[in-house]
Amino acid sequence: MKTQKNLRILCEAAVMIALSTVLGLLMFPPFRIDLWGNGGSIDFVMVPLIILGWRRGIKWAIPAGLAFGLIKCLISGGIGWGLPSVLLDYVLAYGAVGVAGFFKDKKYGLVTGAVVACIARFIVHFISGITIYKLAVGDSAEIFGMTFGGDGAVIYSVVYNGGYMLGNLIFAVVVLALLSKPLSKLSK
Repeated sequence: MKTQKNLRILCEAAVMIALSTVLGLLMFPPFRIDLWGNGGSIDFVMVPLIILGWRRGIKWAIPAGLAFGLIKCLISGGIGWGLPSVLLDYVLAYGAVGVAGFFKDKKYGLVTGAVVACIARFIVHFISGITIYKLAVGDSAEIFGMTFGGDGAVIYSVVYNGGYMLGNLIFAVVVLALLSKPLSKLSK
């Protein structure tokens, strides 16, 4: 019985990864808004992963996020500065979305999970920005015509990654709030 349930959940995870992949391939508004020239878009790819986390927990959502991140990088021609960049900005960033699974079966878990998942993904992108992409920014950064000194990489990372992640947070929360009632009626 447990093997059959695990197989069903594995299939559900595969479908959610596939759905996220398809959503990631839709390269036109309203499905995708490219905010910056060097990557970082506002899209719906996290929604299926958050739903998986809410339904099945972190045990399934984190591995699904890791798998999706790798698939996204390979299929969409991921932008990165070597393996550490790819691991942070794709694999670990989408794996972090799986923390939505901490809110499995909670009353407002779907929306709360979306908020926490977006924050977790932002943190991974932020770390990438202040470590790997600091090579591009150096000790100073120009943002919207203003130049910042020694803290340039931190400010750059907050503005750059925060810009598209705030949009992703809003997209995810709105969509998941609208889907919360129908999703709550699904059998587990």
